Amino acid sequence: MSAPLLSVIPESFETERLLIRAPLPGDGAAVNHAIRDSIDELRPWMPWAQAVPSVEQSEENILQARQKFLDRTDLRLLLIRKETGQLIGSSGLHRIDWTVRAFEIGYWVRSTEARHGYITEAVRGIARYAIDELGANRIEIRCDARNIRSENVARRSGFTFEGILRNEKRGMDGTLRNTLLFSRVRGVEY
Repeated sequence: MSAPLLSVIPESFETERLLIRAPLPGDGAAVNHAIRDSIDELRPWMPWAQAVPSVEQSEENILQARQKFLDRTDLRLLLIRKETGQLIGSSGLHRIDWTVRAFEIGYWVRSTEARHGYITEAVRGIARYAIDELGANRIEIRCDARNIRSENVARRSGFTFEGILRNEKRGMDGTLRNTLLFSRVRGVEY
């Protein structure tokens, strides 16, 4: 089955403290500001964070993400703190296989908002969204084995550790890295 282009997929939902929504034109400046505030913490883990983008580049990236959301090829989601309206990070459902209804959750948080449980809250909400709204049968989290904070999010969010993909990718520093693989499957409580 191909992507459900004609299916209605909600573009936003809420958790206790977050509004989680698809990117919209005009979001580039807020995303850019969050990246600029967090570039040093993002650089070791995120290929796209090797250089600080311009506001224009961030807006262009948002427009591309919007198109991919509409095409159902990648479902980026922005994380907005309901209390303040501030963008605190990004997540989404990536590496989508609509034939299996399998997705991978990726995430990052603005440095000033780290260690407040927002990413764990977002991952739990996005997993529920994927299962309830998109019919997900499998959701994965993959992270560099050295990224302990990302590993902890997967574990706190109720994902099952499946194994280590040894020497699976090059890290941002050029060395071979091991990737930890976590999953959640339909029918298992979360």
